[in-house]
Amino acid sequence: KYPLLLREISRHTPNDHPDHQHLEEAMNIVQGIVAEINKKTGESECQYYKERLIYLDDTQRDSLIDESRVVCCHGELKNNRGAKFHVFLFQEVLVITRAMLHNEQLCYQMYRQPIPVKDLMLEDLQDGEVRLGGSIRGAFSNNERIKNFFRISFKNGSQSQSHSLQANDTFNKQLWLNSIRQAKELILRASGENGVLDLEGPVIASSRNRIFQQESKSEQMDQSDSGSNCSMDTSEISLECDHMEETDSWENDRELESNV
Repeated sequence: KYPLLLREISRHTPNDHPDHQHLEEAMNIVQGIVAEINKKTGESECQYYKERLIYLDDTQRDSLIDESRVVCCHGELKNNRGAKFHVFLFQEVLVITRAMLHNEQLCYQMYRQPIPVKDLMLEDLQDGEVRLGGSIRGAFSNNERIKNFFRISFKNGSQSQSHSLQANDTFNKQLWLNSIRQAKELILRASGENGVLDLEGPVIASSRNRIFQQESKSEQMDQSDSGSNCSMDTSEISLECDHMEETDSWENDRELESNV
């Protein structure tokens, strides 16, 4: 709020006033401080959640997670069977987890392998395209259109995954879509690739702190872990172990999972 206050004061200060230059200098200083605070807060938040991840197998560990310094987006999403998952979008990797209590602390048990954002395929599903129970038939369920679903998929050699995920409303679905598209776009730009993205909506060009709320204390994180940095309604924490809809080639999937 201080940069905005100083900017407003400067706007009403004549250019020839002796305070005008001092106001400009003060704005630059305050903006630099705010940017540094936002950066450190984001790094602290990211480290907090990385330390709460529980791996079922060493193969789930990924250097992209270890090297992440920002959580671009996270929150609760449901699959088409109603199972609840806590999904994290780091800078270069998407992680699907189940919320669980471990040593009286809220932690996040990994579900399947992390998905590199650069290899992630994103599909915006139209309302009614997903039927509860796993059937994609463009049909209705209980006379109601199933809304706010999108699909993420990944294939690399013998490994593949496909997940249909539901946000709690249209606004939050769009936030997820934009966040994933933006992350993918930034990676492609950084790598110098000229691949064409299938973007059905605009890519958000702002930084994460313009989109999502930040938590500055661990206590705040503990109290709001059921919430979402995508403004999603996650007041309930589910420890369900229902399987997410997926098509993959892992025959030992059940062996890698344990009940929450």
